[in-house]
Amino acid sequence: MPTISMTVNGKSVSGEAEGRTLLVSFLREELGLTGTHVGCDTSQCGACIVHVDGQSVKACTMFAAEAEGAQVTTIEGMANPDGSLGVIQQAFQDNHGLQCGFCTPGMVMTAADLLKNNPNPSEKEVREYLEGNLCRCTGYHNIVKSILAAAATMRGEQVAAE
Repeated sequence: MPTISMTVNGKSVSGEAEGRTLLVSFLREELGLTGTHVGCDTSQCGACIVHVDGQSVKACTMFAAEAEGAQVTTIEGMANPDGSLGVIQQAFQDNHGLQCGFCTPGMVMTAADLLKNNPNPSEKEVREYLEGNLCRCTGYHNIVKSILAAAATMRGEQVAAE
């Protein structure tokens, strides 16, 4: 089996993978990074979103070999260096932006991509950006509230959680 090398969450890693191995499987099974979830295997739910070279990617639609030499960020890489929750993760906790938590990694990664490109989104823009992410238990209200709170925090504004 070929060896694939990439940088994941700032660390150089390598592992073996067949040509047909999906990036999500490589991350979970070969590297032990199980925060990226497999929800549908059809690119419908967004639970597997990671960032590859700064772009949001549904890891169930990309072969691991395609990430050879790439910079990959997973939900584990969203934490602060000391292991505490990052701004977006903390906003999800503070604003009850999760219930079962299955979709949360993809939601956080999507939020990070949105806020990188638009640091002051409207509620409508957040909802539109989440279009490729499915949540079966929250109704999205608190997810949107969490993303707006994270955006405010990242802009240096004080935010009171409800």
